Amino acid sequence: MSDAASGLITQQRYLVFFIRRLFGELTQAIADLSVEDLNHLPHEHANSIGFNAWHVFRTADNVVLFAFERERPLWVQQGLDAAWGLPRVAQGTGMDPAEARALRFPEAAKLTRYAEDVRDEICKRIVAMSDDYLQGITKVNPWGEISRLEAIGQTVIAHGNGHLGQVSLARTLLGKPGLDI
Repeated sequence: MSDAASGLITQQRYLVFFIRRLFGELTQAIADLSVEDLNHLPHEHANSIGFNAWHVFRTADNVVLFAFERERPLWVQQGLDAAWGLPRVAQGTGMDPAEARALRFPEAAKLTRYAEDVRDEICKRIVAMSDDYLQGITKVNPWGEISRLEAIGQTVIAHGNGHLGQVSLARTLLGKPGLDI
């Protein structure tokens, strides 16, 4: 995680370290689940494990590619909305709860491939970002105008880890082991 030349941990490598950890834990959490398990609703007011994982992956994809660069997210580039019958633009934030609970997700291997693609793309980009670029302001809904550094720290890492906790709990409700988080 440190810069080899100076021995210091750069903010870029710090961010990437925690994104890789989050994505690794989420993909591990879904790896042994059936499609039925991924789409199981643990409570009438709770989202499925599939939704929580997809939402984290889509959010990271949207923040780094679209909010920062106004590029099409990998989700759209890969045509996964059409392939999986899921929303093209919406990724869960602000979604009507009934609509979110009605979404159905494909098998874990497909979600994992998308997660790995997003992880690899955003981590490559983050490592290449300058400190000044990270301090630059951008609009990220629902947070508003914030620095890119805050967008990654809050919207991707902190928010994503909240969903990871929901996934861990939902696994235990399925009778599966929770995560060691």
